[in-house]
Amino acid sequence: MAEPLIALKGISKSFGKNVVLDRVELNIYQGEALAIIGPSGTGKSTILRIIAGLLAPDAGEVYVQGRRRKGWVDDVSDPIDIGMVFQQAALFDSLTVEENVGFLLYQHSKLPRDRIRELVEEKLEMVGLPLIGDRYPAQLSGGMRKRVSFARAIITNPDNSKDTPEVLLYDEPTAGLDPIASTVIEDLIRDLQAAKGGCSTYVMVTHQDSTIRRTADRIVFLYQGKVQWEGIVSDIDTTDNSLVRQFFSGSVTGPIQAIG
Repeated sequence: MAEPLIALKGISKSFGKNVVLDRVELNIYQGEALAIIGPSGTGKSTILRIIAGLLAPDAGEVYVQGRRRKGWVDDVSDPIDIGMVFQQAALFDSLTVEENVGFLLYQHSKLPRDRIRELVEEKLEMVGLPLIGDRYPAQLSGGMRKRVSFARAIITNPDNSKDTPEVLLYDEPTAGLDPIASTVIEDLIRDLQAAKGGCSTYVMVTHQDSTIRRTADRIVFLYQGKVQWEGIVSDIDTTDNSLVRQFFSGSVTGPIQAIG
């Protein structure tokens, strides 16, 4: 088998007395669409933040293209760029869409403003939102804000190829959206995977049945801090794993303890 693009080895993380991740092992391969699923509060978003380098684990190691990561947060120096799309879009309310999407280029590149605007419009067209650069986030629907955040995640400096994301991390990309808006986002995620200037590898955290089935190639089920099951989408309906069967049936009876 090919070497993983990213490998998590023995990753553990606790918050106070709450053990969220317990010696997790996880491989991410070039060109795959991986979904991390499981009940709420089982560390799925924590894994994304560790992969992104935004959060340091208490124990374990992360390897990127075979190289062990040595720095975290502001000191990360991975051999590839890893982009992240946050659950709440995380747009700056006081900035226009164009300023949000082009934020990093405005702040950290020497590109002229006209060129940045061209790049922003190119990415907005890719996510199906042309000619909205002068709007503010408050003027957009939830689904539109999600798509703007996608455009921001994939915009790069053409003068610096190292800024191009090799991996995108999606944290609950369809949370809070109606079924039609969710379908638009799901299609967009797949389109961006295949598109020139998109990103061929992604990892997604989601609870949504349709999102799992339409956007994942491989699935990892996380519960009680450990990877309890993994398989491909077609395995969902044939597995005898009681955790997976309960999760997708929505039953309150089973090994997963209902909360609330």
